[in-house]
Amino acid sequence: MPKETAKILVIRFSAMGDVAMTAPILKEFNQHYPDIPLLYISRELFKPFFNEVNNLSFISFDPKKKHKGFFGLIRLFRELNKHEITAVADLHQNLRSRILSLLFFFKGVKLVMIDKGRKDKSALTRKEDKVLRPLPQTVERYAEVFKKLGYPFALSNTLEPAQPASLTAEIFPAKTQKWIGVSPFAQHLQKIYPLHKMESVVYRLASLGYQLFILGGTAEEEEIADSWASKHENIRSLVRKIKLEEELKFISNLDVMLSMDSSGMHLASLQNIPVVSVWGATHPYAGFLGYGQSMADVVQVDLYCRPCSVYGNVPCYRGDFACMNNLAESTVVNSVINKLNHGEATSLSTTRKI
Repeated sequence: MPKETAKILVIRFSAMGDVAMTAPILKEFNQHYPDIPLLYISRELFKPFFNEVNNLSFISFDPKKKHKGFFGLIRLFRELNKHEITAVADLHQNLRSRILSLLFFFKGVKLVMIDKGRKDKSALTRKEDKVLRPLPQTVERYAEVFKKLGYPFALSNTLEPAQPASLTAEIFPAKTQKWIGVSPFAQHLQKIYPLHKMESVVYRLASLGYQLFILGGTAEEEEIADSWASKHENIRSLVRKIKLEEELKFISNLDVMLSMDSSGMHLASLQNIPVVSVWGATHPYAGFLGYGQSMADVVQVDLYCRPCSVYGNVPCYRGDFACMNNLAESTVVNSVINKLNHGEATSLSTTRKI
């Protein structure tokens, strides 16, 4: 079948950061293959990530009601089957995506699933005989799927000049100083810089005259962010105060983002904003550094036990959480200031082995 008549189904159900990482890849795909339509299936919440991807149609996945369970996936397959799909790019490879992909495969549709490199990631995170080496970036694994489908393209993995969007919400002040976004939360505790230490970082930066905005999503995070904001006029909480689409517009106006290994880093990448990222139990060698971000802007402590987890969902076996507790607040502050001043950020590994 000629490529001009192709239509590719792209599957990535969750999580937020992983879904966001697919958007710049699809933008680059479109630049090389503008006539190939893409059909993207994911959760409705993530639809704004793809507003700037041409020739892409978004299909909402509803795992709690309409598409719940096996029969829900059959219903989803029947809905998608109406779109005359000619190839499937499974960028998730979990149980749901495999079932859906195989249904198309048995129908004769070409299928390629992402190679997550589980064996290499296991070697990177194990306690004994750890193999500490950089693995392919997740964005490269995404691009490899399209190459195997017959659509190779060179991945630039660089940030374009930021295009600040107009802000309409009254919550935003006039920009009279440099703006720093702070995304201090993550799904797993082992990826979170201790909040009392992050509060010190935020307060120090605010005291230096920078305007800081705290980002997050839960009611508990809102309470924490509001507490920080109450202590200095240069700190504002945006948690649960704006919707995702407005948050993306806001991020495009930042000078830098300070983030954990979490979705905040990837949302900033979507808007071509540089990120100073703080890493604990996880490590950028596992491949989850934000698209276009630099290893020079990674802040982390060099420990024999790191990384102990790919996703940050494994408790610290040392019991002292040294990867975060031994990371000085001054190191994080100076990394952000250096980035704002266009200087060289903190090197990949700070100071010492423990």
